[in-house]
Amino acid sequence: MDNRIRTLGICALIVILSLHVVGIVSHGIIRHFVQTAPVWPVVWLGFRRSPWTKWAVLSPLVLWLLLMVNVWLLLLGLPHLLSGTFTRIEIAMTITIGVAAVVGIATALRVRTAMPWLSAVGALLLMACLQVFALWISFQRGVSRDPW
Repeated sequence: MDNRIRTLGICALIVILSLHVVGIVSHGIIRHFVQTAPVWPVVWLGFRRSPWTKWAVLSPLVLWLLLMVNVWLLLLGLPHLLSGTFTRIEIAMTITIGVAAVVGIATALRVRTAMPWLSAVGALLLMACLQVFALWISFQRGVSRDPW
């Protein structure tokens, strides 16, 4: 179990680093720091091999996977919810994020913890709210684009 929990932390770290690469190439590093803020505690929990990691990682990974799937749908000309243009580096990072999210979700679903179900659901919902809030903040004026 310890290695699986550590894997969850690694998957979360890959998502963070990939999003920071996107931030650098798109001149939106501040936005991407804000977007990844809720995921940093998951990395810390994962490297400490905390049983909370499973429940903390699921919401951010599912959300980022859904966003990456929407980018892929846009690129394929299929119905999607997002708009925009993407560089080759950004497209490569969507693949990296998607793979890390799938591996993380699959690993989390295999991890067994002795967490009380109410605590687990609470952690899952808290992380979902924090991630959605961070995404909302990241699109506000002053955060959405780097000033330089």
